[in-house]
Amino acid sequence: MQRQLKKTISIAKRACFSSLRPSAAAADNVALPPPSLPPFNYQPRPYNGPSADEVLAKRKKFLGPSVMHYYQKPVNIVEGKMQYVFDESGKRYLDAFAGIVTVSCGHCHPEVLDAIIEQSKLLQHTTTIYLNHAMADYAEALASKMPGNLKVVYFVNSGSEANELATLMARLYTGNLGMISLRNAYHGGSSGTLGLTAVGTWKYPIPEGNVHHVMNPDPYRGVFGADAHSYAKDVQDHIEYGSSGKVAGFIAETVQGVGGATELAPGYLKLVYDIIRKAGGVCIADEVQTGFGRMGSHYWGFETQGVIPDIVTMAKGIGNGLPLGAVVTTPEIASVMTQKLQLNTFGGNPVCSAGGLAVLRVLDKEKRQAHCAHVGSHLLDRLRSLMQRHEIIGNVRGKGLMVGVELVTDRKEKTPAKAETIVLLEKLKELGVLVGKGGLHGNVFRIKPPMCFTKDDADFVVDALDYAMSKL
Repeated sequence: MQRQLKKTISIAKRACFSSLRPSAAAADNVALPPPSLPPFNYQPRPYNGPSADEVLAKRKKFLGPSVMHYYQKPVNIVEGKMQYVFDESGKRYLDAFAGIVTVSCGHCHPEVLDAIIEQSKLLQHTTTIYLNHAMADYAEALASKMPGNLKVVYFVNSGSEANELATLMARLYTGNLGMISLRNAYHGGSSGTLGLTAVGTWKYPIPEGNVHHVMNPDPYRGVFGADAHSYAKDVQDHIEYGSSGKVAGFIAETVQGVGGATELAPGYLKLVYDIIRKAGGVCIADEVQTGFGRMGSHYWGFETQGVIPDIVTMAKGIGNGLPLGAVVTTPEIASVMTQKLQLNTFGGNPVCSAGGLAVLRVLDKEKRQAHCAHVGSHLLDRLRSLMQRHEIIGNVRGKGLMVGVELVTDRKEKTPAKAETIVLLEKLKELGVLVGKGGLHGNVFRIKPPMCFTKDDADFVVDALDYAMSKL
């Protein structure tokens, strides 16, 4: 795999220098100095553990070969503090991907850590068959964040598990089987959620369980642009032509995460929710990446579309790195689960519940939703200005600190700049920035940092992108 990665990067470098017009900075022969990380008053501990090479060798020997890693020379991350992580040599990196959109409050946030440690001293584990105040307190706090009648909480361990449970609820409640999701969606990698996922690079050839994928309302690449009504008509047509007329449910992310921070056409969910409910189905909002104020303007992503779902799933940022997920629904839908026995061994365990409650309190105390709106607006403005300097940037999109930068070799044809993205990803790492990449072709930089990310951090990310792109 390592040899293949080196070969891919070598090919990518050659492609970069032959396929793109020079950037404005390069064309003007402006010698940009490498940007420097913002000051940060923290000294990591000395590290005496295994080296990156030793860790990689052990991974190759003992972990599955499908477990991927970024970079030709992977980063050995040994410590984290707020929006930064440190490698074995003490080098600091700005984590602009937040452990795949999971670290919400910040790495090793002291208040979250204190809650986890104190609960661990008292009781590490019990299950739902016994009483413990930690889970009940947390469920109450989480339900208070939900609109409408979304007041019943089920705790699970991941986003995939949350989406599986939501699908089960939809089918039991409606008595129908057919689920509808969007092309370019990612709802999990388990056998029960792969059917909902519609990004081919993640899918195995297994039965998909009566799931249909409708046209993605993508304002940048979609055939109807930002015309929500035309995309909604595709959903109506599918129900009329491709189903019995009845469906179990519809599931969508408000901003597609793995799909490259792709926003839905404005007004789309309101139109589709009405169509789905008339067809007997329920509407599920996947808030695994977009929830808890990351979008800035609203606490939940679905609120940006002016809708209230019947079921909401969440994970990742809910626990700031803890293995925690949740499904929130109405009392009426939740009642269908009483037909059989239902529990979750680890879902809502005392340690995760204490940590999750601390996350909610920290996000409120530090006003992170407003912070995401403020810093995210600055970041998006600067990225859009950068787009004027570099032809490789085809699209800048997102809300708050849920941002995507799509790279293309031809703006008119929107040809994915797959090779160039790989080269730039490596260069950004060298400069001290860790970003994600996504989209079907892997040509979208995903900038979704911890929510303590500052304007200075945003400036550094943009300056690093500018510097790296000027070298293409």
